[in-house]
Amino acid sequence: RDATAALMCTTRLIRHAREQNRRVHVLHISTADEFPILQANKDLITCEATPHHLSLNADDYARLGTLLQMNPPVRDASHQAAIWDGLRRGVIDVLGSDHAPHELEAKAKEYPASPSGMPGVQTLAPMMLDHVAKGRLSLARFVDLTSAGPQRIFGIAGKGRIAAGYDADFTVVDLKARREIRNDWIASRCGWTPYDGTWVQGWVTGTVIRGRRVMWEDELVTPRGGEPVKFCEGHTG
Repeated sequence: RDATAALMCTTRLIRHAREQNRRVHVLHISTADEFPILQANKDLITCEATPHHLSLNADDYARLGTLLQMNPPVRDASHQAAIWDGLRRGVIDVLGSDHAPHELEAKAKEYPASPSGMPGVQTLAPMMLDHVAKGRLSLARFVDLTSAGPQRIFGIAGKGRIAAGYDADFTVVDLKARREIRNDWIASRCGWTPYDGTWVQGWVTGTVIRGRRVMWEDELVTPRGGEPVKFCEGHTG
């Protein structure tokens, strides 16, 4: 699944979108090659980048081995730089975790028996906040990529902003906190992260969902209470 394969797939997808006059959201952009065609078709196309394609590159395979295996793959630093450029220029609309929490026993198998994917939900905010601290993107842009952006694309009702009539969903962060991401901090049953041992500046200290404080200082403080997501009437995104 090299860069040529990624470009062929994205090109074919955009061609079908044009033929059917339907909007398409392209996940997990991983190559420099895709950006010219994505940028030329923004009237129909939205797209997503992931923290691991922004934070890791091919140099990390020597350290992580099959823990870094995913589809599309983490590529060399030139592709990583292009994704950052596309994010800064606004071609990238949202961030996605691509959460795939395979257990270590499975990931330890020799390629290609090892499954593709890694856990990503819990580390998205601290990894990206560290990029904010390092000046790679603004805090406002990070908020848009993770909150307002998804609302725009999918027409999610009651989400994406702080306003009367909207769900009171908040992520509370400490922008000055320095913490080490560790495997034993991961709440997923898989119990590992490719960022184990990584120090970051910026940490999530709490979450509020529909006005209820759910997580505070790494502890769940409210029982689960999920509800179906609602969508805006007539949204065609």
